[in-house]
Amino acid sequence: MSSPRLEVSHIVKAFGGRRVVDDVSLTVMPGQVTCLLGPSGCGKSTTLRIIAGVERQDTGQIIVDGDVVCDGRRHLPPEARNIGLMFQDFALFPHLTVAQNVAFGLKGRKVTDRVHDLLGKVGMSSHIDDYPHQLSGGEQQRVALARALAPKPRIMLMDEPFSGLDDRLRDDIRDETLAVLKDEGTAVLLVTHEPGEAMRMADEIALMRDGRIVQRGAPYNVYNAPVDLNTAAFFSDINIIKGKVHGALTRTPFGEFLAPGVPDDTEVDIVIRPQHIKIDLDRGGRGPNPTPEDGVAARGVVQRARFMGASSLVEFRMDYDSSILRAIVPSVFLPKPEMPMWLMIRRDKCFVFPRATAENA
Repeated sequence: MSSPRLEVSHIVKAFGGRRVVDDVSLTVMPGQVTCLLGPSGCGKSTTLRIIAGVERQDTGQIIVDGDVVCDGRRHLPPEARNIGLMFQDFALFPHLTVAQNVAFGLKGRKVTDRVHDLLGKVGMSSHIDDYPHQLSGGEQQRVALARALAPKPRIMLMDEPFSGLDDRLRDDIRDETLAVLKDEGTAVLLVTHEPGEAMRMADEIALMRDGRIVQRGAPYNVYNAPVDLNTAAFFSDINIIKGKVHGALTRTPFGEFLAPGVPDDTEVDIVIRPQHIKIDLDRGGRGPNPTPEDGVAARGVVQRARFMGASSLVEFRMDYDSSILRAIVPSVFLPKPEMPMWLMIRRDKCFVFPRATAENA
């Protein structure tokens, strides 16, 4: 089994007495893509700058291929770390051709071969003599990738590199970039604030909040087993049903929910994503029979329905407390306003969080 290409251990960085990076640890294996995901201002870019060597941590250690590049005593400069960098601004030299941009800083007899090989991988061989102003944004992105890969970095750090691209191009460019990086065997740490981008690209997601990594894991696990309400809400819209625990059960208008290990009288939030709410028709004031999988049906009245393309979003005002719940239904489903319907909640798709924990997370 291969060793980690990048090891970050207990990194701390404070500005003005406030910790913007707070005890961050992570590892990235060769050929692995890890996404550092979180809202703006949570410490993602500062973490990347510390790993790159352009910012010094207060405490903690960074190891590349088993060698310490910085700790309390040692601090290798960025150029000595063999780490590639890609940022939002492609920063190509406007007075150099595509080939000259990729070759910039390289030495040796095989520079031309390396340039041609990389431009072929990113589909830019036909633009080898063009200048940056002659290229589209997607083409500039490809050249920037080739230039970052030219010195054969062991690690590639990417700070929201696709945010400036047109939506129609972004998915293709991301997929092409990922294929080239994996082909080169590069360990990738990608910063993004977009959950969809992280889910699409990452082998592992490290979710940051307030300078700390609050959850790490494969995209499937982070999405389907969030550690708290805020994590669930970061990845998708959610509905919240409030309750209180008695005997490890929470009683709600949708029936009982298990809350193992939660003390009696603890207020909890039951979280369910809109796509996991089941809808049934009203039958003369009656709904479907309860089931172990879906619990008890609760009645609501349609407030509005909107077609979203691949699905429809329906909002209900619930009879039991006039709260609004949202359901997403595949394809076209547009019931008229004021139409009564019954909602049920899949027990295997909901999460129960103690309310104090969710609010203070």
